[in-house]
Amino acid sequence: MNYYIVIPAHNEEAFLEDALQSIIKQSLAPKKVVIVNDNSSDGTANIIDEYASRNPFIKGVHIQSSDEHLPGSKVIAAFSKGLPLLDEEYDFIVKLDADVILPPNYFKKIETIFSSSEKIGIAGGFAYEKNNDGEWALNHPMDIDHVRGAFKSYSKACFKAIGGLRIAMGWDTVDELLAQYYGFQVVTDTSLKVKHQRPIGAAYNSKARRSQGKAMYLMHYGLAISLIASVKMAWKNKKIKIIQDNFLGYWEAKQARIPFIVTEKEGQYIRELRRKRILKKLF
Repeated sequence: MNYYIVIPAHNEEAFLEDALQSIIKQSLAPKKVVIVNDNSSDGTANIIDEYASRNPFIKGVHIQSSDEHLPGSKVIAAFSKGLPLLDEEYDFIVKLDADVILPPNYFKKIETIFSSSEKIGIAGGFAYEKNNDGEWALNHPMDIDHVRGAFKSYSKACFKAIGGLRIAMGWDTVDELLAQYYGFQVVTDTSLKVKHQRPIGAAYNSKARRSQGKAMYLMHYGLAISLIASVKMAWKNKKIKIIQDNFLGYWEAKQARIPFIVTEKEGQYIRELRRKRILKKLF
């Protein structure tokens, strides 16, 4: 299979080279890698230019945007700037963060997953982060069938069906919900251990959590599902303020009547799917 990788990068000097080295060492090499330098003020641009000059399949694009590292919309806005550099000659496409280290067989196994069924639309491994003892430990706070946004692979058919990635906080939830809406499966492989060098949630401040609440509104979650999701986040992260921040963002989006990022029909499916998952966990 042919696959393309798009890497948004904002001030990733400390991590980017490790990520690129792990890509170069893949047993199944990518056909194209596009790195989008999003207004970096460190040495990110130099690393991109150096690797692009030495590796014909790597290309860099430099864009100017806000220098604020806000998770969600900023990273996908940068991702979207890399897509015009690609053609349609791919079997799956990858959104990859600049602070991950992949095992050498990562994409060979992803190829195997996609090859097993046309119904598989999204695939990925699991994130490992350094704990207080300096050991790489599993850190996957979401459901086991969820692929972290740091390393998501999409079959071409799925990527086209869901209309690409939404430029909004919560993009890495709505993509999987829409994939299922259009009849695709999300598959994870526990043997694929990805080293994530920046701890999860490191950039998630109060403003980011308000954006998360906004995303719940934009995904047609509705008030009840949004409350349950917020309580779940607060419980897992041991931060009760998450509920307050999420609902502030939800209310702000509702008051401003910001357009939804899914249709009403898609929203109905999403709410029903979330409701079924909640009931399954409770009973």
